[in-house]
Amino acid sequence: MNKIHVRVADWQKDNAEIRRIRESVFIVEQCVPPELEWDADDQGAVHFLAYEGDFPIGTARLLTDGHIGRVSVLKDWRGLKVGDALMHAVIAEAEKRGLQQQMLSAQVHATPFYERLGFAITSEEFLEAGIPHVDMVRHSA
Repeated sequence: MNKIHVRVADWQKDNAEIRRIRESVFIVEQCVPPELEWDADDQGAVHFLAYEGDFPIGTARLLTDGHIGRVSVLKDWRGLKVGDALMHAVIAEAEKRGLQQQMLSAQVHATPFYERLGFAITSEEFLEAGIPHVDMVRHSA
């Protein structure tokens, strides 16, 4: 396996790759309705793409208020620390932008992953697109 690397993506230029990953993970695998997956926040967000070699395998976005979302890794690359690489890049970008608090809504099954990265649960469980979630927050040192 090639080394995993992450870069800041361009929503316009990289749109097809971002959409391919998110459609595969959220719309096809998790049955999230397309009208819930695509929103106005995409336009103003900082997007990230994770690659194995030259092939995009994961994505995430950071909103201007410090919310992280749409963290997704293609099925065949899960368990290979792609999510860690993505999240480290997003957190570093948030801190570079002065966002000392990062927030996200995590699928309940993924909370141990986010807790390892310093996030703490701040809400009761709730449904989003029919999937159990909790709100989480991380404070930079």
